[in-house]
Amino acid sequence: MLDVRRLRLLRDLARLGTIAAVAEAHTYTPSAVSQQLAALQREAGVALLERAGRRVTLTPTGEALVRHTEVVLAALEAADATLAAARGGLSGTVRIGAYPSAVRTVLLPALVALARDHPALDLMVTELDPVAVPDALRDRRLDVALVHDYDIVPVEPDPALDVTPLLDETVFLALPATTDHDPGGDPLRSVCDADWIVGSQGTLCHSLALHACELAGFRPTVRHHADDFAAMLALVAAGQGVGLVPQLAVGQPPTGVRLVPLAIRRRTRIAYRRGAGDHPAVAACVAALRAASGEHTARSTRVH
Repeated sequence: MLDVRRLRLLRDLARLGTIAAVAEAHTYTPSAVSQQLAALQREAGVALLERAGRRVTLTPTGEALVRHTEVVLAALEAADATLAAARGGLSGTVRIGAYPSAVRTVLLPALVALARDHPALDLMVTELDPVAVPDALRDRRLDVALVHDYDIVPVEPDPALDVTPLLDETVFLALPATTDHDPGGDPLRSVCDADWIVGSQGTLCHSLALHACELAGFRPTVRHHADDFAAMLALVAAGQGVGLVPQLAVGQPPTGVRLVPLAIRRRTRIAYRRGAGDHPAVAACVAALRAASGEHTARSTRVH
């Protein structure tokens, strides 16, 4: 019988690329990881790894085994969910991850509802960028998380995760109120010569801004980087440039900012490890988040 812990190391080698990175992710030494992978290969009785220069890569059989490993890990998550449901009651620690604008608008009321309805749950929140969520869920540093992508910059599905749709939002072009703007033209083309405020490189918001401008036929002149949308709006109000802001992050924009709705949509989903959807604590979090999202959408509709 193959050892599940060793299978997980093989899966992570396929994902992370180096034994050193796998060792760091699991707080092992590289030699310990190598020994465990060698033991897995002996158990399998076929070559799973091969040398490529100074690196170790997976053979076709090793890659096939990784695909089976995802199925095995999902089955174990489902088994754990079944046992948790049989035990009855909701208790224990639930680690929830979310990006900043969702923390303020959707997650907070969901936390209040969860604490009220399930007081034995120990809820722990971590704020992080969605690009960091898949690794955190795989490594069990999170149990549930909010992730997002944009319709013009879609993110490939992760084989280790299941997702539940939560909400779609309008993305706005934020520009100084004094900026000339042709309401009948392409909003982005009208600011092609402006300075831009974008997210840090490597974030989805950074990719969104560059790709949206590319689709509009120009390359933006990036003047400032801001990952906090409140800071971005403050820079826009000060005449420092223009930027893209999703609806959840708009709140009460500062004086001097004009918001122009675009056809771009940001799509938020609730993510958790594949197979964990029926775990009572995960299901309770999903239900609370969906209720909070619905209430927020209803309030936003009334205001607008």
